Amino acid sequence: MKQQDFEQRYGESWQRLEQWLRTGDTDSDRPAPDLPVAYRSLCQQLAVAKERQYTNQLIERLNQLVMAAHHRVYRQQTLRRNTWVRYLLAGFPRAVREQIRYVWLAAALFVLPALVMGIGSYHNDALIYAVMSPEQVLQFESMYDPGNDVMGRERGSDSDLQMFGFYIKNNIGIAFRTFAAGILFGLGSIFFLVFNGVYLGAVFGHITRVGFTTTFYPFVIGHGAFELTAIVLAGAAGLRLGQSLIDPGGHRRPAALRLASIEAMKIVYGTFLMLVVAAFLEAFWSSSTELGVGVRVAVGSIFWLLVFAYFALAGRGGNPEGEARHGS
Repeated sequence: MKQQDFEQRYGESWQRLEQWLRTGDTDSDRPAPDLPVAYRSLCQQLAVAKERQYTNQLIERLNQLVMAAHHRVYRQQTLRRNTWVRYLLAGFPRAVREQIRYVWLAAALFVLPALVMGIGSYHNDALIYAVMSPEQVLQFESMYDPGNDVMGRERGSDSDLQMFGFYIKNNIGIAFRTFAAGILFGLGSIFFLVFNGVYLGAVFGHITRVGFTTTFYPFVIGHGAFELTAIVLAGAAGLRLGQSLIDPGGHRRPAALRLASIEAMKIVYGTFLMLVVAAFLEAFWSSSTELGVGVRVAVGSIFWLLVFAYFALAGRGGNPEGEARHGS
């Protein structure tokens, strides 16, 4: 291809990109290009121009354009990283507080059935069989039996990595179902919150009854702060979806659902990050037998305090107006 044909083919795109790089941040009428795609194309075109020995003037123009695009791509990536940092430090806990009534409702739907089933399973050893099979009960007893050699054996790093992946898949699967089922007018989220609460309460009550507390509670307390809180928050986001369908206000239901999903996703993103943290702790910390029971219980208690403090206090200084609206 001759240089003239090469410039005719790509010249218009170069000119548009040059104009956007000069005024793109201030000119709202000009749509932003897909910078990563444009940058890769420019690099290819510069390589072609050099290989075919086009004029130095063209090569210099493309080289400057490539460097300007590279700088803007790097800047956008930095802004995205900063956005995530701001979200974790302030946006996520602020979003949870803004939807606090759904959080409290989800917590009640999860915790109250767990308490009822836990107390019932502790006083009645047959009650657990209402929610799980005898084989499942034996499996739980085997996992937390202090005299079981398997429970006390350290796993290899390869097994820990495999379990890390398993826990991520399992935990996020539970949370996603709890959230997404909210589209059934909130009934799906209510079902999964109550079901998981009943299931968890049955395990807590039965394991406590058989006396395996020295292995069970040190195991669950560390990652439980993140995992159980995340399930409640996923349920709260699902309830927000359901409420928008039950009471869309002045909007049509599809529009109300879209607006509610925007608010709900502000919670869901952070919920999934919490589940990754929980999976990491469950695979590499909770299963460890090198540390004593007291250490793991103490650290797990600190995790719970940090989680509560994070959602109660983080992000309050950055948006006092929003906090005032929330508190009113």
